[in-house]
Parts: sequence; C-alpha cells; structure tokens
Amino acid sequence: MLPPHQFAHRMQAAVGTMTSFLRFFQFYAEYDQTPDLSDFAVGNPHEMPLPGFVDALQRAVVPQNKDWFAYKMNEQQSCETVAQSLRLWRGVPFEADDIHMTTAGFAAIAVTLNAVVNPGDEVIFITPPWFFYEPLITAAGGTPVRVAIDSATFDLDLAAISDAITPNTCAIIVNSPHNPTGKIYPPATLQALANLLTEASERYARPIYLLSDEAYSRIVYDGARYPSPTEYYPTSFLLYTYGKTLLTPGQRIGYIALPPTMPDREVVRQAIFGAQVLTGYSFPNALLQHALPDLEKLSIDIEQLQHKRDWLVGELQRVGYDVHTPEGTFYLLPRSPLADDWAFVERLGQLNILCLPGTVVEQPGYFRISLTANEDMIERALPGFATAFEGVRH
Repeated sequence: MLPPHQFAHRMQAAVGTMTSFLRFFQFYAEYDQTPDLSDFAVGNPHEMPLPGFVDALQRAVVPQNKDWFAYKMNEQQSCETVAQSLRLWRGVPFEADDIHMTTAGFAAIAVTLNAVVNPGDEVIFITPPWFFYEPLITAAGGTPVRVAIDSATFDLDLAAISDAITPNTCAIIVNSPHNPTGKIYPPATLQALANLLTEASERYARPIYLLSDEAYSRIVYDGARYPSPTEYYPTSFLLYTYGKTLLTPGQRIGYIALPPTMPDREVVRQAIFGAQVLTGYSFPNALLQHALPDLEKLSIDIEQLQHKRDWLVGELQRVGYDVHTPEGTFYLLPRSPLADDWAFVERLGQLNILCLPGTVVEQPGYFRISLTANEDMIERALPGFATAFEGVRH
C-alpha cells in the first residue's frame, strides 16, 4: 500500500497556524443564515453597496477596444491613479513606476513577503495580529516572530521589538490603524521605530524591510491625521486595499507602493513584479482596473461609522463592559466579562449576536465587534449584550 500523500511542509505548517480561525469559521457557518442575526463577526457589508461603486463598474464593463478584457498587469492608468492620489493625500512624490497593483491587501502582503523573504529569514509581526500574518510568513518560507503591543496603551512596544531583532530578521509588519485595537501609532512611536530599524540594519549589514499594512488608513475618526510608517523609514512598503474604504471585500483590488526613498528601487521593482507573477498572478482583474479612477474617489460614510462607534461604545460602557474608543478601523475590542472569550461569544450567539472571540486574533479575554453591522442590527443587539453581561455578573 502506498503511504498517504504528504503535502508541502510549508503549507502544512501555514495551515497549522490557522486553528483558531478555522474553528471560528465553522462556528460562523452555524449562525450565518439565522433570521434576525446581528452579525458583528467580520467586516462584511450589511447594506447595499455604494451607488457610485455600481455605477463605476457599469461604465467600466463596456469594452472600448479588443484588449479591454485581455491579460492585465500593472496597468499604466491604474498606477497613475494611485500615484496621483498618494501625492495629493500624503504630500510625497510617489511615482507610477513604483505602484504595483494587487488583488487587494491580502495579495499585497503575500507578494511582498515572497519578494523579500529567504529561507531562514525571520519576520516580526505585532500581536494581536490580523489572523493571516503568521500563515503568510510561513508560506513564504520565513520564520514568524510575534511581538506583543503595550497592553496598557495599545502602542508598539519598542523595547520588545528591539529585543526580537536578530541577524536573521529581514522584515517587520506594522498595521496602523491597528486591527483589532483601532490604535493609530503616533509620529513619535514611528520615528523611534525607524531609528531602531535603521540601527539594526546597519548593525547586521542587511536591510530590515518595513511592511506597512495600511488597509484602514482612510478610516480614522475625530478628524485625526493618519501618519504613515513609510514617512519615517525609507526601506518600507506601503500596502493598501480598497476593500475596506469601499466595503466591497469580494471585489479585490489594492496595491504595493514603494516610497521614493526606497533604496535600490529598480531591483526592488523587479523583485515585486516577479513575485506578483509567481504568487498566482496577483494582479487585479481588468474590470476593477478600468474602474479605478472612479473608485479612488469613493468612500463609505466615515461619519456614520463614527456615529455607530460612539453609540455602541456608550451603550456597552453603560451596561458595564470595559471597552475603549478606537481611533480608526471599523472594530471595537471590548473585554469579555468571562475569562473564556469563546464561551462568552457562544452565549452571545444564543442571543442571535455574532462576534469574533479575541482568541482568534491572539487577544484572549476580549471579543471583537465589527461596526459594519447596520443600525437595525445594533438596535436589536443592545438588549442581548446587556442580558449576556448581566447573566455573567449574577
């Protein structure tokens, strides 16, 4: 008898890091079609898409030449659109040749990791993390190294990052505004991080790349300015997805942008392009690239998101939940009244409220609420949040 097939060890290891996510995926499937469910679990839309988004796709779907739906790569119009937007928004002279279009932020992270990671390299990521950082690092052949945030301030723990850097460190992933805490890392922290990475790169005679995951950089509240880590550290990649700002996660378009400060830009461009091709041809489809000049101008209503943030934070605090006010993203991260966050999320599920256990994002004892739930869901859920809290207390 033949032995059972052994899948690639890297893939086995990568999937092995996803245990909590896969457990939650099965839990989610049990409730997904429940009538009157208040779904706060993930950042899915619960209202109709932006009319401008639909209009843009309808205009773009009409072919203007025979190559309208041919193979697409980093199309010049798309790259110019992104570069111009970044120049106006960030005040930094990004060039179209330094824009690499991807199938959303997921691919932007995977492509960049595959471009910079060699066997034996270590990649630092911040915890609590987006739940796919570790598997993507592992799948790229790197060794994941987790560093926890400051639990009191939710800021980066610079001393812990410094201690985690070794001669094998090739990159660090930083996500701001941070999912799931909503923290925007301030300029002082980012400058200190840049100094730390510069010193370490010189000490070990190799560049340490900064992967700046900026998926939520346009979802900030209270008129806050968003400081990008790429403003402070030249050897950095800006990674972005339109799926959050447009709330269309199933229409996948994003990009990698190299700041004009990036050393050896021509070599880096070639490495990124090669990784785009070899990471499953990670270019957005033709329709989304044609529509991008219109999509770039659109956004979900940030004021409405802020209203929902303030509403939920106020009501949860009134009941007795320990929950802070996030500066960005569309998530809240309350502390679970039960030490076992899975058990508490299951109690909420019995009340037709679906949330994400903090354990899934390496923050046990908390649970995550997505503000993409509509206002009817919030209204229905408030008594249930109170009931669940009171049930634990008594």
